[in-house]
Order: sequence, then structure tokens, then C-alpha cells
Amino acid sequence: MRSTTKTGPLVALGLALGIAVGGVAAAGAATTATAATTSAAAAPAVRAVQNFGLSSAQARNVQNWLKQNWGYNGAVDGQLGTESWKAFQRNLKEFWGYPGAIDGIPGTETVKALQRLLKDGGWGYAGAVDGIAGDGTRAAFRNFADGI
Repeated sequence: MRSTTKTGPLVALGLALGIAVGGVAAAGAATTATAATTSAAAAPAVRAVQNFGLSSAQARNVQNWLKQNWGYNGAVDGQLGTESWKAFQRNLKEFWGYPGAIDGIPGTETVKALQRLLKDGGWGYAGAVDGIAGDGTRAAFRNFADGI
């Protein structure tokens, strides 16, 4: 039978090393996580895209219309992002009662003005001008995109 008196100290040494190495690894992981968080915070914001139910082809139609009429200078990529909405807001401000800043954010006031365009412009919107881009708004917006 073998004595365990010599293996006891070796197990204790292995355990101590494991804790030390694990502590260093955990510290390294924390540093890596902090660096990743800092990098993510420093990265530029992702451009918000809001097509309100339009297909890419329909959104390209809208972007072409905005390019021809409302100073849109971005890519015709089928993604209605900030620059597309800034151009759209210029139209909505001039003709459809949009009261807000030209900020490219299609919020409640932008949607209300869009609903007025879709309702009074004959694009088939029959709902309330409530700033909620529901099914009726989206269907009429598709009509608009197909007809411009």
C-alpha cells in the first residue's frame, strides 16, 4: 500500500497553482471584456433603417424619388436610413405638416405627416393620423412606393 503523505503536498501545490492561474485568467478575461465594451462604446452608432414594410425594391423607388426631388445624396440601396428620412422629412415639412427637426428619425411626428401624405395624397390610407405605423400605414406606404 502506498503512502499518501507525499501526494498530499503535491495536490495542495497543484490546487494553489490552479487558483493562481485561474485568477490570472479571470483577470485577463475581465480586461478583455472591458476592452470589448470600451471598443463597442467608442464605435460609431449603427445607422437605423426603417422601411415601414417596404421591400428593398420599393425602398429604392422611394430613394430615387427622394434623390430627384428632395436632396437625397445617399446610396440607392433599398435601406431607408437616416439620410433617406432626412430627405423625406424635408418633403413632409413643406407639404404635410411635419413640425419637427430634420433629424432623419422617423418618429411619431414623422409618421403622422407620412399618414397625412398617404391619406390626402390618395395612396389609400384611411386610418387615423395617430403616428403609429400599423398595417394600414404600411399598405398605403407600399402603394406610394409602387406609384411614384
